Amino acid sequence: MKLSKIIPLIFLMFSLVINAQSDLKGNIENINKEPVAFANVILLNAQDSTSVYKGTISEEDGSFLLENVADSTYLLKVSFVGYAENLRLVKVKGDTKLKTISLDVSSDALDEVVLNARKPTVSRQVDRLIFDVENSTLSTGNTYEILKRTPGVIVSQGQLLVKNNAATVYINDRKVYLTSQELQQLLEGFSAENIKSVEVITNPPARYDAEGGAILNIKTSKNISIGYKGSFNASNTIAVVPKYNVGTSHYYKTDWLNVYASYNYSQRDLFKRDEGFIEFYRPNGNVDSRWLTDFEKDTETYSHNINSILDFTLSEVSTLSLSANIQVRPKSENDINGLTNILDSANSLDSLFTTNSSLNSETDNILLAATYNTSLGENATLSAVANYINYDNRQRQDIMTEYFEDNGNFLRDNSFETLAEQNSNIYTGQIDISSPIGASNLETGIKYAGLRTKSGQDYFDTNTGTRQFSPDLSDLLNYEEDIYAAYASLTRDWEKWAFKLGIRGEYTDVQGNSESFGLVNSQDYFQLFPTFYLSYNASDVHSYGLEYSRRINRPRFENLNTFRYFLNENNFQDGNPDLNPAISNMVKFSYAYKNKLFFDIYWDRAEDAIGNLPFQDNLNKTLRTVSLNMNYSEQYSFDVSYYDYLTDWWILSGYASFFYMQDDFPALESSGQIVNNDVFSTYISAGNYLTLSRDGTFSGDVTGMLLPDFVVGSYNFEEAQFGLNFGLRKTFFNSRLVATVNVDDIFNSMNVPMRSEYLNQNNSFFAMPESRMLRFGVTYKFGNFKLGDNKRAITAEESERLGS
Repeated sequence: MKLSKIIPLIFLMFSLVINAQSDLKGNIENINKEPVAFANVILLNAQDSTSVYKGTISEEDGSFLLENVADSTYLLKVSFVGYAENLRLVKVKGDTKLKTISLDVSSDALDEVVLNARKPTVSRQVDRLIFDVENSTLSTGNTYEILKRTPGVIVSQGQLLVKNNAATVYINDRKVYLTSQELQQLLEGFSAENIKSVEVITNPPARYDAEGGAILNIKTSKNISIGYKGSFNASNTIAVVPKYNVGTSHYYKTDWLNVYASYNYSQRDLFKRDEGFIEFYRPNGNVDSRWLTDFEKDTETYSHNINSILDFTLSEVSTLSLSANIQVRPKSENDINGLTNILDSANSLDSLFTTNSSLNSETDNILLAATYNTSLGENATLSAVANYINYDNRQRQDIMTEYFEDNGNFLRDNSFETLAEQNSNIYTGQIDISSPIGASNLETGIKYAGLRTKSGQDYFDTNTGTRQFSPDLSDLLNYEEDIYAAYASLTRDWEKWAFKLGIRGEYTDVQGNSESFGLVNSQDYFQLFPTFYLSYNASDVHSYGLEYSRRINRPRFENLNTFRYFLNENNFQDGNPDLNPAISNMVKFSYAYKNKLFFDIYWDRAEDAIGNLPFQDNLNKTLRTVSLNMNYSEQYSFDVSYYDYLTDWWILSGYASFFYMQDDFPALESSGQIVNNDVFSTYISAGNYLTLSRDGTFSGDVTGMLLPDFVVGSYNFEEAQFGLNFGLRKTFFNSRLVATVNVDDIFNSMNVPMRSEYLNQNNSFFAMPESRMLRFGVTYKFGNFKLGDNKRAITAEESERLGS
């Protein structure tokens, strides 16, 4: 019955047919008959010789291919730094192969290394912005530095944001599942020499899962070299407490096999201070008491990560990749010590209590993946991917609370213990086909994702000195989810116009069973997710775009669990097994000036948006943070971004977002009254990226951001958030040794207090994790270290929802 809903959609997708176009091929060499790689190849409309029709760059063997070219006469321009520009008229009628194009050395060729690489370029396709960095001055850094410099991307509190929302990172169209900090470590160790471009996809097309928001897709370049390379790396971060990381990677390539293996060990000590405030009220609205809490949290963790990849070349048209990623965190120990002062309505000390808590956990995460790619001829390709993920987490929390009178006399104590465990298995399979159909290109595919998770929490009362099991506070949750998906998207370019139309259908079957609550979160639904993109390039100066997409955000497993995490016995976080998925719609209009200055106007609204909201029970004096479906979350925004070289050694990147945000939700502690929390605000960020030596081996950057106000559910900023960062990078011994130093949050101003105040609610917190950090890093490369490897993330989309 489930597949019967998908099959008609698949046949509909394959029925789209449009007129044929042609391919234009050629080769580029220099006067010594050597291939010229990475040369710019641009087709200009012959009528005015300035309007760009299509463009590409040459491969490492000097070949280039322009697909789906309309039959006509064009001006072909081929250029590369150090060579004279080559212009010629070409006539395309059917598939056309040009004679070899020879480039002459330019009379004013530059000798400086820093100037020999071309500048990064920014271009727009119908559904994405492309930041092309291959063989540019940015290729000497690392991938994280490139992402920070990508137009439209901002970094806030360690997160990569697009359009004020967290972005999902892909590598070669495969999702990276890591925490923000682990993602940064991964990308800082991924050489920029291997990066071809970064795609900023604000409205992902139908090929991508309907789950999630904007995407940053990192495209890696090919390398045909054969040999071995390896590296060792280490870093030390100085903050309130120290942090260390060491690792090694090794890669070997032949003409039919690529082997990659890496190991990283991380030991991190984390410190966090938190100030909390709650004002409890009597039924008549008068203040009953005020609770002021100050607690400190010390965390010690160490983890191991092993990554291995085997790539096989099966034939001239087929490849097979087998990969494994193992993440083991055998130790994560948290010690929490808190003091809460209880004041009466006159702000006099009434009583106080202390909380001592320990939270220890162990986590194992294993991912196995297989990918098969083959050519079907006539520029058609097929790919098949299978993934298996196992996630296992075990944790124990012990809490002791002691109560005292205002004069310090002991009153009583209370203690309890919780044991929680989660085991999840995820199975996915996907087949994608891409093929030209007439003048258009069709992408279509199907996917299955099966998720099985068992999680339980046992609660024990230890106040009497013995462990007494409490069944009323314990639970076991079995959760099963099956997703069947099919999609198709059609793309066509002609003259100055381009469009992309897509449809994705997803059938979801959810069954949740709670030992305490019985059947929970049972859902069975089918949803369609259309996408539409239209662009118009009026000239090489002005271009316009219009986009629409519909997407879904399913709840994470950690939000569905009914288990509680306690800051103290009066302040805890609750899951909600009755959560529903959120459905969002986004419309955007864009304008670009010379591909340097970009303007975006957009509207984004999510129905049933999932948020973590605090609710204080004024009668029982508790504060619980619960996962909740809000009525909606909405944003209107006008964004301006700028990216360009001010000089050959100075890149300036600027971004400003002027936005209105609102969250609409029911007040659970006020008979479900509707509350609307909104704000007008601005996000401003700027980055300066400097080449500090003539040979390009010494570089630096200064970046900053300002966010005066923001809305997160029922919370608002009480102060403006501001951050300033500084970094230096130096290479030695022909780039074999790389040394870096970075200072994050120089003024220690990234942490700001948050307040939730409406009706009978008034509470706030000021979380102060370590944000000002001094980090030293060193990497040494050996072997054929310029060899491009097959290192990549090997994670699947569904693992994001494990909530680790």
